[in-house]
Amino acid sequence: MQFLDKENRRVILTYKNDKDIANGNHVLAIPFYKQQLLFTQHKVRGIEFPGGKREEGETSMEAIKRELFEETGAQCQKLTYIAQYEVFTKDKTPFVKDVYAIEVSRIDKKNDYLETAGPILYQRLNDIPENKRSYLIQDAAIQQCLERVKLLGLYSL
Repeated sequence: MQFLDKENRRVILTYKNDKDIANGNHVLAIPFYKQQLLFTQHKVRGIEFPGGKREEGETSMEAIKRELFEETGAQCQKLTYIAQYEVFTKDKTPFVKDVYAIEVSRIDKKNDYLETAGPILYQRLNDIPENKRSYLIQDAAIQQCLERVKLLGLYSL
């Protein structure tokens, strides 16, 4: 599936499964815990799904577990690789994001959530006040990934 994002960049979204190789340089979690979606409160952008850059020598799966814990204190119970999308940036920098649906077993309280204010739970994306939503969760790729999570029966949104 192809579309243009809010910055008029071409995006290609491909649905994946656990048999596919996750090789993106960024990761994104769509986590759920006790029948609610788990978000993080980014200090600048607002409420969004956890994620970030894959570090040198790290696998995509290791990166998503690390990012999820750093930003929310959440521990993974089950990860499902659901999609990958590539954003064609103006400066030609490769930007490929692996997307995981994650069932969370618990959320540990932490003293520091790095660039975020920690975990926040909502039943649905539309429950988040519009003025508090990060522009990142309003992206068409994320909307499609949420639909994929629903179609796979991983979370009833």
